[in-house]
Amino acid sequence: MSDLHHTSEKPWQAVRTEAVESLLTELGVIDPARVDAIVRHYENAVGPKTGARVVAKAWTDPNFKKRLLADGLAACAELGIGGPETEYLHVVENSPKVHNAVVCTLCSCYPWPILGLPPAWYKSSAYRSRLVREPRKVLTEMGLLLSESVEIRVWDSVSEIRYLVLPERPAGTEAYTEEQLAELVTRDAMIGVAKLEAV
Repeated sequence: MSDLHHTSEKPWQAVRTEAVESLLTELGVIDPARVDAIVRHYENAVGPKTGARVVAKAWTDPNFKKRLLADGLAACAELGIGGPETEYLHVVENSPKVHNAVVCTLCSCYPWPILGLPPAWYKSSAYRSRLVREPRKVLTEMGLLLSESVEIRVWDSVSEIRYLVLPERPAGTEAYTEEQLAELVTRDAMIGVAKLEAV
């Protein structure tokens, strides 16, 4: 019984998840190898790394960028990317004068195959309700300080349409390869709550 109350470096959610997984494995309900395969799929096959590939390709290939902004889903399909939750993908581009941010005011509509699992804050009622009303304040609270001269556009993701923000390419990355550029791209920048910098 004392094992249940031991101090752990892991968050309680992780400990609980492992306990449930262990019990379901013992009961023969799940196969641990299958669970590992699903986790690997979301870590490698879909998720922010996938979206980062799209962004880096757009930064280095003007023709691809034009196609991406015209029809996000078709352009992503060129890279073998797509699937559920991207029935219609609209890509909006950040610039020095315009900053885009994405929210789902009703629930948590999100382009899973491109950005992976949505972060907890994206699904929170505070983010969903406040970003539309006071975007500059919310973005500042999240660590993104934008000049008053920058127009902020908020896009409401719904069941029929998903959004992807094409962040500004960081200055000083002219010599970077497409792979190096992809390493700079974060999920938060593709949602529009962060900016990118060269490392």
